[in-house]
Amino acid sequence: MVTWVMAEAIPVADAPRTERDRILAALTARVDELADRALHRLPVEIAAYRGRDAEFFDDVRDQLRRHYRMVLVALLGDRQVTRADLAFSRPCALRRARAGLALEDYLHAFRVGQQVFWLAMLEQAGETPEGREAALQLATPLMRYNDMAATHASRAFVEYQQHLVADADRERRDLLEHLLAGELPAHRPLVSTAQVYGLAPGTPTLVAVAVVGTADADAPHLAAARLSQVGCRSGRALVVIRQTELVVVAALPAVDPAAEATAVCDRMELARRRLLEGGVSLAVGIGTVAADLDELPRAYQEATAALDGVPPEGGVVALPRLSPFDYLALRADDTARRLVDPRLRAFLAEDAARGGVLVATAQAFAGADLNLRVAAERLRVHPNTAQYRLRRIEERTGRNPRHIADLVDLLTAIALVRKR
Repeated sequence: MVTWVMAEAIPVADAPRTERDRILAALTARVDELADRALHRLPVEIAAYRGRDAEFFDDVRDQLRRHYRMVLVALLGDRQVTRADLAFSRPCALRRARAGLALEDYLHAFRVGQQVFWLAMLEQAGETPEGREAALQLATPLMRYNDMAATHASRAFVEYQQHLVADADRERRDLLEHLLAGELPAHRPLVSTAQVYGLAPGTPTLVAVAVVGTADADAPHLAAARLSQVGCRSGRALVVIRQTELVVVAALPAVDPAAEATAVCDRMELARRRLLEGGVSLAVGIGTVAADLDELPRAYQEATAALDGVPPEGGVVALPRLSPFDYLALRADDTARRLVDPRLRAFLAEDAARGGVLVATAQAFAGADLNLRVAAERLRVHPNTAQYRLRRIEERTGRNPRHIADLVDLLTAIALVRKR
């Protein structure tokens, strides 16, 4: 909540009245000149003010003149400035916000205008002791005016931006609800919002569901901001905070959407790691590609199911990265795990305690299509070492990794036990 402090009356008892009146009268006659001087500096110093049309700069010039006149009236009359006096600055601030300026650029422009006024005041004061003393006496009420005017305008600016954010959040939520119903909205504002995110009939999409594991009220918003950047090259992803979850919808190109889906999954994993570095843990489930918007509800359900497979410490389970075998292992129930041979279960537990070397060898051997030399190269060991490890696996489990049925049994046990 903003606490308003009125500008105090000007202390004039110690300042030569004639010098004070002379300075202020001279500045009053130069208001238009000072406004033009400030206006010239704005596009030079602030990138956001470059390339604007004449109507925009005419409005800025008018605002500068009104501020200069208001502060001069207050200084000449030795009176306080009220919020009513500054009412003109509120619609000006709203117009700057609607024009797309950031608050920091708007305040920078305000400071430039006041710097021009202060330098002109010093110039008008001259080098006489009386002139310098008068300028110093005017400095305090001038600074109070600047603080109050900036605060008043900033509040209007921020309120407008918050209104825009609230409206945008509402539109994103409404859009998502339509998408989760398998339809594109007909309401024009929502259609425009969908177009911003590249969503249209026939657009392939990737859907992710994320849950924040950090007890911080700002964490979901930080995660949403980061995840919005995982979209494909055509733009940002749609991200909506929906009850306890974040739903991400990323439009994919019509040409080779599967390849782009893999890239989005990689960016999702990178975003999760960046958030974790900042103290925000995240669990993410990603569904398979929806070929059209009417498949999006199915993709959402898949993403929710994939989220169940994320370990408690967080991570990403992306179905586009999984083979059918991996997916079946991910979705296996307790009955499937109970069917694992106790001998295999004991072997996996013991090998995990020793660094998982034998399991890694079995997986590398399978990944190399049972080619021992290639598996050894990938493991960076001698083929004789890889051969020895395969014998150790057979001795410990009763399964020969060179036999397909035994290898499948072994890999299934690895997938089921590790998932747990």
